[in-house]
Amino acid sequence: MHKPKLATTSLAGCFGCHMSILDIDERILDLIELVDFDKSPIDDKKRFTGEVDIGIIEGGCCNEENVHVLQDFRNHCKILISLGDCATMGGIPAMRNTVPLKECLDEAYLNGPSVYNPSKIIPNDPEIPLLLNRVFPCHEVVKIDYFLPGCPPPAETIWQALTALLTNKPLELPYELIKYD
Repeated sequence: MHKPKLATTSLAGCFGCHMSILDIDERILDLIELVDFDKSPIDDKKRFTGEVDIGIIEGGCCNEENVHVLQDFRNHCKILISLGDCATMGGIPAMRNTVPLKECLDEAYLNGPSVYNPSKIIPNDPEIPLLLNRVFPCHEVVKIDYFLPGCPPPAETIWQALTALLTNKPLELPYELIKYD
């Protein structure tokens, strides 16, 4: 029997949403029975093996590499979920959106109180992804099908969303799983 494929990735964020996925505890074994993991740090697969049923994105887009990864996920995934506040709203990384990028780089590499950089060079190696002028939530870059906010979203929210989508049931999360007060 063909099992649906699930892919996950982390962009500009803290990896806390992936920890929340793992916090479904022993139900991870049930999830493994329901899906085959494709590209994901959970199974350490680096490339897509084909079309994926559900893709989960954690983190926003702060550099060109994040944009490329997000576009690649959109191209490979039938359903794409923004998981967590960074993916849905930009989160903590988007706090830099209130300061011009040049000023951020100057503070980080030239003028910060703990900076020691006698060469006065801001890193510019071609291997380092080019920073965007601001941090973008995922839906400002590609079409997103579902949003699961939270920092991170509770494991139960993730579990209920995934099992509903995998069993072709409506995604109707109770208020208790999506309120944050």
